[in-house]
Amino acid sequence: MRSYRKELSFNINDRVGFVNITPEVEQCLKESGVKEGLLLVNSMHITSSVFINDDESGLHNDFRAWLERLAPHAPVSQYRHNDTGEDNADAHLKRTVMGREAVVAITGGKLDFGTWEQIFYGEFDGRRKKRVLVKIIGE
Repeated sequence: MRSYRKELSFNINDRVGFVNITPEVEQCLKESGVKEGLLLVNSMHITSSVFINDDESGLHNDFRAWLERLAPHAPVSQYRHNDTGEDNADAHLKRTVMGREAVVAITGGKLDFGTWEQIFYGEFDGRRKKRVLVKIIGE
């Protein structure tokens, strides 16, 4: 069995953003040489996420609006976490809703996606470098 590990870095200029990272993940799969197995992609930060969905700008705007209604950033005083001097409690909650990781089957050396599926990095407390782990195991 082969094992492959790589860290990807992202620095989103805005507080919230979504990036299609499918091309970077597919490059990792190519580098790994794995033809049959599993691929894990996970955010290594507690205020960002990795998830699978459609690459459609209207949907991404809907995510932003929906998440802001669920966990509004302001007023920051509404969150006990922010009593520590932070202002990112909402980002922790948004990450919990959107998820930490995605797992995708590898079949025939390709990501075994359903129609329209893509892998995204979701940022909820941006403006600094963050890491995403890609781990691949298989034959």
